[in-house]
Amino acid sequence: MPNRTVFFISDGTGITAETFGNAILAQFETQFRHVRMPFVDSPDKAHQAVRQIKHTAEVEGKRPLVFSTIVNMEVLAVLRENCDEGMLMDMFGTFVEPLEAELGIKSNHRVGRFSDASKSKAYNDRIEAINFSLAHDDGQSNRDLASSDVILVGVSRSGKTPTSLYLAMQYGLKASNYPLIPEDFERHQLPPALVPHRNKIFGLTIAPERLSEIRHERRPNSQYASLSNCREEVAMAEAMMRREGIRWLSTTTKSIEEIATTILQDIRPDQLVY
Repeated sequence: MPNRTVFFISDGTGITAETFGNAILAQFETQFRHVRMPFVDSPDKAHQAVRQIKHTAEVEGKRPLVFSTIVNMEVLAVLRENCDEGMLMDMFGTFVEPLEAELGIKSNHRVGRFSDASKSKAYNDRIEAINFSLAHDDGQSNRDLASSDVILVGVSRSGKTPTSLYLAMQYGLKASNYPLIPEDFERHQLPPALVPHRNKIFGLTIAPERLSEIRHERRPNSQYASLSNCREEVAMAEAMMRREGIRWLSTTTKSIEEIATTILQDIRPDQLVY
């Protein structure tokens, strides 16, 4: 059973509050009940949130933890003045206000990453990257590979698709992915379509045992999912990547975030500097 309830309150989507809060909570070996409360953008909604926090405190007999990224000062004041029953961690007061004092300027108090998505070039570039990655998923299209920021290669089910989409959604990168298949191993060389773009290629591999588990969920009791076949494919894929001088890593125990960061360090280090 969860030991404590955690509220993530924002006048936007609440994603920032939840991401930041979860990064902190991950340091503690305990379970939490998560409650995200997005779009708390009026004093009335803030009072509703306070009532829910107070009710939770009464029922559980413990102060809920409250992470807030509210930037509207009128709405934030409701939380600050009425949230005694919860432990309020106000990111505006903790970070933005001290930065205003240090920089000598006022923040724009903007709600969310994009105040008007339709007018944001960064947002539109990100949508374009997502569409590009979907169109170039699993080797569906070889057209316009030159426009790719990164091309992921590896055996089927090694994590190429989720990593491609994460790179597109999080960093706005046009990520293609290309499966290595038995025909490629028989030729003992990269697929011809990839050769001109060698400097953009990054390889993903995976432990055969884990690959077999994943494939069995997709095609139970098939040759495709057999451990012997997975061992053979992984061994040949890794041999090809070593032979071709392709940078690669194992996704077996890595999160999408860790995989993406490693790729960025090697392929697009500029994306780690804003």
